[in-house]
Amino acid sequence: MQAITIGAASKASGVSAKMIRHYEQVGLLPGPTRSESGYRLFTPAEVHVLRFIRQARDLGFSIAQIGELVGLWQDRKRPSRQVKALAQAHIKELEQKIQELLAMKATLAHLAHCCHGDERPDCPILDQLSGRPDLSGDAPT
Repeated sequence: MQAITIGAASKASGVSAKMIRHYEQVGLLPGPTRSESGYRLFTPAEVHVLRFIRQARDLGFSIAQIGELVGLWQDRKRPSRQVKALAQAHIKELEQKIQELLAMKATLAHLAHCCHGDERPDCPILDQLSGRPDLSGDAPT
């Protein structure tokens, strides 16, 4: 397979052209070679890197973590313990985010329960968001 344009690389990798340009800007991808007319050209190896990046993004890794992962992936002499440590650190971050999301869900569920959802203008949800909580469930009528 010969070098392909950014549109074809996008289609082949599942990464939008906009994100490909972003990954170039942040250093996850080297600047591509260009055709005589100035179009970006991507090799099959670069498309493979884009697929790797997409998979890592799908797992929620940050750009910095993906940079580390790409470096480890390309270093065939790296010890797998480095990769595992990075994955385990990310798991801890995900667990913390899950706890934060569960707390947000519980708060919102409580607020929704306290809101009468009727014709009255009183709304504990809006009161909470505005900094005036009235979570007694007995909103003034």
